[in-house]
Amino acid sequence: MQNEEKERRGIQSIEVGGQLLAALADSGSAMTLKQLAETARMTPAKAHPYLVSFGKIGLVAQDPVSGRYGLGALALRMGIAGLRQLNPVRLGMAAAVALEQRIHHTVALSVWGNAGPTVIHLEESSHPIHMNLRPGTVMALTTATGMVFGAYLPAEKMQRFVEQSMHPQAFAQVVGALRSWPKMQPDLQEVRLRGMARVIGQPIPGVSAFAVPVFDHNGQVALVLTVIGPTGGFDPDWQGENARILKDVAGGISARLGFSEPNP
Repeated sequence: MQNEEKERRGIQSIEVGGQLLAALADSGSAMTLKQLAETARMTPAKAHPYLVSFGKIGLVAQDPVSGRYGLGALALRMGIAGLRQLNPVRLGMAAAVALEQRIHHTVALSVWGNAGPTVIHLEESSHPIHMNLRPGTVMALTTATGMVFGAYLPAEKMQRFVEQSMHPQAFAQVVGALRSWPKMQPDLQEVRLRGMARVIGQPIPGVSAFAVPVFDHNGQVALVLTVIGPTGGFDPDWQGENARILKDVAGGISARLGFSEPNP
């Protein structure tokens, strides 16, 4: 019995520090030392040494201007690695390879992360796209990827996220333009009506895209599949090959995850 108890005994300081990481993960935005300490139920003096150590190994990053703390590069890599182990992501990655080979455009897989729609996998095409896109990139809700999340995730959650995003120091590395929640409603309604999102040369000039949701067995968005290409060589027709093949592929993944379309 004593040996069993010894095996279960952990390192208390790691467990204490983990409260800070959990607070950052749950927050979804950068926090001051005071806010972070209060959320983790400890004093700032106690929290600070943990944050220094976490910063050295990349679990936490401090903004040099605002002084606020957010999750660091290692935390992002760990999160992406964990997501890749989930079945929907594995299915999506396999589908992305086949999809790129069929339509010859870049294919991105995205999930909802702490900072919003986050690219977790990229299947690049030989057709160059003029945008800084890589795993870990956060997309604005005005992009095709973002609009799908905005249309299908809970409205209250999305409105709160948009309001936070409008803060000048909120998310400095987001790709795409910002727009108020009321002005987004017509576009989001069209996404729900068509079952997919489309952008043509905006909010990123010269880049067009289609994006579709992949649903799990509960009807929740598991990930978003996006086809991206240079506007001059991209078929934007709602009934065209890009849209049709992308929708079929996403529907196939959703079906394998146990999703079935509700009866009209």
